[in-house]
Amino acid sequence: MPKLLEWTLDAIREESSDFSWMEERRYVWTPVVESLLSRLLEGQAVLLLTDPKRRWFEHYILDAINAPERNRPFLSVQSLRGVFADIQGIDTSLRLTLLEDMLEITYPQGYLIWYIGEGSHAYTKIAYQKENNFLWLIGDEVAGSFPLRGSDPLLDSKLLQLYRLLDRSIDAALYGQVDLT
Repeated sequence: MPKLLEWTLDAIREESSDFSWMEERRYVWTPVVESLLSRLLEGQAVLLLTDPKRRWFEHYILDAINAPERNRPFLSVQSLRGVFADIQGIDTSLRLTLLEDMLEITYPQGYLIWYIGEGSHAYTKIAYQKENNFLWLIGDEVAGSFPLRGSDPLLDSKLLQLYRLLDRSIDAALYGQVDLT
């Protein structure tokens, strides 16, 4: 069974679209995806949060990840906005602590936040609160995240490509086609 890094390279090369930009970036991608996959397989919930510019992508992911045609077990991936509608109201450390307490009670098996957006947005306070969240940061580089350039004219296309790769990685992990150790 291949390691995730090797499997990822093969998956990138199998894509019919221009995905070669990701070949070198797989060294940054693989550790953060491996952590996500391990936690998903442990039964932890994934709470998706995007900045306002990527809200369309949040809807896309939520519609696609548990679509019936996926023909796999449903994954606990939810919108953080759906869990806590006043997410923009988290503007103090007290409110952030109260949100974290609520999430820990709600998800006793654990949770992580999947943040997609600009590193300078206020939502990063929520995403950085806990270690090992799944971060796709635009215009910023933080250890343990997958950085993207905000000025890239193909950013939206790249986000969709990354989601497809992640979705294939989830399948590979669920069906024992990749070694996560």
